[in-house]
Amino acid sequence: MASPAPKFASNDGILDTLVGALGDAVLSSKEAVGEIALTVERDSLVATLTTLRDDHAYQQLMEIAGVDYPSRPERLEVVYCLLSLTKNHRIRVHVTTDEDTPVPSVTGLWPNAGWLEREVFDMYGVLFAGNTDLRRILTDYGFKGHPQRKDFPLTGYVELRYSETEKRVAYQPVELAQDFRTFDFQSPWEGAEYVLPGDEKAPQEPGAPSEIKAEEAADAKQSESEAKAPPSTPKTTDKPSQTGAGKATDEKAAKPVDDIDKALKKPAAKKPAAKKPASSRKPAAKPKKEG
Repeated sequence: MASPAPKFASNDGILDTLVGALGDAVLSSKEAVGEIALTVERDSLVATLTTLRDDHAYQQLMEIAGVDYPSRPERLEVVYCLLSLTKNHRIRVHVTTDEDTPVPSVTGLWPNAGWLEREVFDMYGVLFAGNTDLRRILTDYGFKGHPQRKDFPLTGYVELRYSETEKRVAYQPVELAQDFRTFDFQSPWEGAEYVLPGDEKAPQEPGAPSEIKAEEAADAKQSESEAKAPPSTPKTTDKPSQTGAGKATDEKAAKPVDDIDKALKKPAAKKPAAKKPASSRKPAAKPKKEG
């Protein structure tokens, strides 16, 4: 039986071939964890992807993803994931940009790029020059900010509520009902350094979320287990009455086994008397006729 085909084709020689074909458009390239990644110039993106599609048989655009690196001068990165059906192979093409500089749209090469570019714009704020329908696709109308950026607050900037005066859904600045708790990542069951709110009235027992430390709880648990442990020497009966037996039981136990078996045997039950057959019975007298 032939061995199954590999999930993807080997990367042998592909990186050198693609870098040589793309020339100066490639800024950097690498192969890591079995994947090939090419970083190309932003202005050469369309020409690069066209070459990969037409000359190297990477026919399908599978995904467009965004990444945010706030410490970089061009903090935003757009990643194009390509698939070759004939080679059974995948590669990634990367370009970088900032909040204001647009990236050329590839909707002319792959129509499905329209929705993918809208998602990257919605989540990261990347602009795509040439996309005629660049709108938000996942967030609500009037949403402020881009949720996948690293500096986006967890609570967002605005929240929704129904306005009774305006009789419609209205936006308003976020107002937190309570501050975020500060966590020290220490389990109270292991012995926290403080009393949790509401526990000041609770009984201070081992294992409870209280001021009792882990060492104290372990000592209390050990002493409790020692109290329940059996004594080192077995306990014996001090009086004959504690055995649950008596003289009658002792005498019965001293008898031979045969005598005990005879005493336990029950007398045989009497058999019921047999009924006489119907032929031996006297016939019943016939009734006399009246004259």
